[in-house]
Amino acid sequence: MHRCIRCTTNAPDSKMRKLDTVKAHGFTRQGRTLSAALLVGALAFSLGACSSDNDKPAEPGAVTSPTGIDDGTELTMWTRAPLERQAKNLVEAYNKDHKNQVKLEIIPNDDMEGKVGGAATNGDLPDLLAGDVVRLPNWVDAGLFTDITANIDGLEFAKDISQGHIDAGTVDGKKHTVPFVIDSSAMFWNKDLYREAGLDPEKGPTTIAEFKEHALAMDKLNKPGVDGTYYGGNCGGCLVFTWFPYVWASGDEVLSADGTESLMNSASAKAVYDAYRDLNEAGAVGAGSKEETGATWTAPFQEGKIGVMPYPSTMLSTVVDMGIDAGVSGIPGVDGGVSTFLGGDAMGITKDSKNVEQAWNFLSWMLEEDTQLKVVAQQGDVVARTDLLNNEYSAADPNTLVLSELVAHGRTPVAGNFSEAFNAPGSPWSVLFRNATFGDGSTVDADNDALNGVLAQ
Repeated sequence: MHRCIRCTTNAPDSKMRKLDTVKAHGFTRQGRTLSAALLVGALAFSLGACSSDNDKPAEPGAVTSPTGIDDGTELTMWTRAPLERQAKNLVEAYNKDHKNQVKLEIIPNDDMEGKVGGAATNGDLPDLLAGDVVRLPNWVDAGLFTDITANIDGLEFAKDISQGHIDAGTVDGKKHTVPFVIDSSAMFWNKDLYREAGLDPEKGPTTIAEFKEHALAMDKLNKPGVDGTYYGGNCGGCLVFTWFPYVWASGDEVLSADGTESLMNSASAKAVYDAYRDLNEAGAVGAGSKEETGATWTAPFQEGKIGVMPYPSTMLSTVVDMGIDAGVSGIPGVDGGVSTFLGGDAMGITKDSKNVEQAWNFLSWMLEEDTQLKVVAQQGDVVARTDLLNNEYSAADPNTLVLSELVAHGRTPVAGNFSEAFNAPGSPWSVLFRNATFGDGSTVDADNDALNGVLAQ
């Protein structure tokens, strides 16, 4: 089961950056990469105790050696549970061929903020810390990471690294993180259900209208427990991740350039709400969607109960392991086009590490071509380097190739009060889409005004 990585609550953070639209790998950059960050109160309190605007912790010392040191040191690493598979693959491969040994600790997603906050206060952070790109800017601002600018820039393939994950950890021109796991949203469909419904199993929806048509067709199969689609109807983060791409693919923006205004009442956004409201009224949305908080939003598709839905790319191998014959494509717009929400995790060396040279040895190894291909791509995951996107492993699997190519269409929205406006339980965004898809859709403009009120604070 995939825990929604964008569905936990956070306390307000006045330091969060204003809007920044970033294009994946081409990365048209107007500022820093940051998006729907969810910081719980424990982290906000703990990090507040560590630093303030006038008393920020001193910058940890930078790594000096190009590839680090491999001398048999034991390194500690923390990562969150949704990415356990990817983390274990990397750690096991590294430990097998190096004197250094990484001791990995997998932390439940909901516990991550509190654990990091407490450790930061007590000086007990691990050597290596990974976190969602929406979290990391806050951690970096609080001084939790070592400056590794010179080392990143010194890599011969530096220009080919996924820049969004580097930008997430960049403050005042200093770089602190590199890509750990690339995650994106995509349209997934169940080919077996498509065949039964008389649809072409090799062609997913290319417009929002086709998405609705396909979902209705599979719902009409009247198979017990099977529905046309599913969504996190009480999970703002889930629908940021999966519904924003509908709007981008339509050629529209989700936020104003300065991040103080929501554009989620546009004609294309309303077309998305209308499609889902029609599906709800037709009974084509899986039971439990209205109450879904994000804890189990990916489970119904894995169980073969859902025909078509936007879904996390990192779950492809899990879907295959569950025996689902899935098709994959970009998330379409009103009249075509494709887009994806580009997310995932970045990793850096913490301020508390006494083994920065050894920790850099792991990070630099992780980005090497051999690692990216034989450990990442071979497992069906998207590589963190643009020069390696088209490789023998992605070429061998049509779905992986689609996901790799889709990264070039990726976007990540950023706004100062994004979390309060979009991700927090009961957020204005949650109110908007719930009224628009479970209600009659008449309050979209008014609900969007409420969104603007939070964004403009």
